[in-house]
Amino acid sequence: MDRFVPQRVIFEPAALQYPLGQRLEHHFRQLGVEIQTTPSHNRVTGIPGKTAKEKYVQAKQSLVIGVRRTLKFAACKPSAHYQLPLATSCPGFCEYCYLQTTLGPKPALRVYVNIDEILAQAQEYIAERAPQLTVFEGAATSDPIPTEYLTGSLQRSIEFFADTDLGRFRFVTKFSDVDSLLNTDHNGHSEIRFSLNTQKIIGQYERGTASLKSRIEAAHKIALAGYPLGFLLAPIILYDNWKEHYRMLISDLAEALSGISKPSFELITHRFTKRAKANIERVFPTSTLPMQEEERQFKFGQFGYGKYVYPKETMEEIRDFFEEQIGQSFPQSEIKYLV
Repeated sequence: MDRFVPQRVIFEPAALQYPLGQRLEHHFRQLGVEIQTTPSHNRVTGIPGKTAKEKYVQAKQSLVIGVRRTLKFAACKPSAHYQLPLATSCPGFCEYCYLQTTLGPKPALRVYVNIDEILAQAQEYIAERAPQLTVFEGAATSDPIPTEYLTGSLQRSIEFFADTDLGRFRFVTKFSDVDSLLNTDHNGHSEIRFSLNTQKIIGQYERGTASLKSRIEAAHKIALAGYPLGFLLAPIILYDNWKEHYRMLISDLAEALSGISKPSFELITHRFTKRAKANIERVFPTSTLPMQEEERQFKFGQFGYGKYVYPKETMEEIRDFFEEQIGQSFPQSEIKYLV
């Protein structure tokens, strides 16, 4: 698919004090993209739109370039010890996205130009936990691949972690533009994961992202480049023939990676909060996402708010199914968790 090119770029003035900010400003002026400024990357007011849908769409076509001042990293269970804040949001239009709860009605993309300061803070966290390994997640609140061709932040991070003994890096994507990372020195310290789902789920609920075929092809490239490889099967949504469709997905994956990779798997079932449901219904009023609260179990999450998840019996059925299918197709692979 085509690379992400924003309709408007909004600069925090401080970002222009950094070489990356200056380079990005020059790049977008050359392209003729609309440029605005904002006092803070956390308070953006220049995004148009009257309805909830318009505001959401326009935000997804906006790029905010700022300086990450808060260098206290958030926890990131169960994926990692800490988030590595390289970017926020993404240009995809996934209806179920959990960021519906946290990013608000205008989820503009944000990138941070002070990558060296962010990585210096990561080094401090690594030193604090020594001699234990410290793992950082680069996609906790974003998909960093669509803006990588602009920032180079992933490549810089991969090179940084390649030189650390006790730091490890991982991120996940629904996009396929990974070629700039293939020749990067990673030393096996960075794991690249791909978020996958069935053709039906991608077609219905993941608009604006790479196709399943493109993601699998990108995963093949990453495996050949020697990176640790992982897959996020998420969100697992139950519907008629779901078992057959997920079985086909795992089979296709095994065929594409035969003999070249032993990927890890993370399994995340569909869940939603009341706030996310309300946001989804405002932005996607015709959505067919299964969000019937009476069919779910209410559970408190790690950040203190409640969510609606599949009942215990259903979760056991899901666990048994995926353990069997992944065990057959990837007998030497690990399922890190199912939630």
